[in-house]
Amino acid sequence: MTTDLRAIVESRRSDQLPVDAATTLTHLLAVRASCRAFKPEPVAEGTIRAILATAQLTASWCNSQPWQLVVTSGAGTERLRDALYAAASSDHLETPDIPFPREYRGVHRDRRRESGYQLYSALGIERGDHPRQMAQTLENFRFFGAPHVAVIHTDEALGPYGAVDCGGYVSNFLIAATAHGVGSIAQAALAMYPNVLREELGLTTDRTVVCGISFGYPDIDHPTNGYRTSRAPLDEVVDWITA
Repeated sequence: MTTDLRAIVESRRSDQLPVDAATTLTHLLAVRASCRAFKPEPVAEGTIRAILATAQLTASWCNSQPWQLVVTSGAGTERLRDALYAAASSDHLETPDIPFPREYRGVHRDRRRESGYQLYSALGIERGDHPRQMAQTLENFRFFGAPHVAVIHTDEALGPYGAVDCGGYVSNFLIAATAHGVGSIAQAALAMYPNVLREELGLTTDRTVVCGISFGYPDIDHPTNGYRTSRAPLDEVVDWITA
């Protein structure tokens, strides 16, 4: 619910965050959500650096720390926004550096459908209303109005393990942002146009584009920020072997 996202902002103001480390971590994970509507105000550079410094503590295979980022602000964000939106709005197609899922099946398909239904329901988009669904999909390439985007890339020679480590970094970035009252959303959609990103950001061909993270201060009253996805109970995802 909207109150969940509001809680982290208000608790920071009132200095009422939990003091126990485990409780604090659970609290941040519980209130974090993918933000799909942002205020236009930029995040102070000091706050961005604090988020990055926390994410930099991420564990990695052989301590390789394979993530590299390009972080945009101001005109840089607008230039990248325009380029990606133009590509996504046209017939221009590219092949992502990391293949997208071949298919979603079983429980993974069900969870994906539930998430999509929640989003469209929050926006009042009826099932089968493909023009409005497409318009909402294109908002990915507007970064949902965020004033900043971080594009995460890694050395292609590191293969899947480099990408896995970057996934850990992305998760920690999102949690660190939440701790600072900053909204964020990890976006695989941006990786659909790796060549656009290379051209706009000066990335070389030996870099694997992993994903983007749009971030900024959340518009907590926007309907897309007013719902929460579910999480499976432990018994659905954990098998216990005791002998």
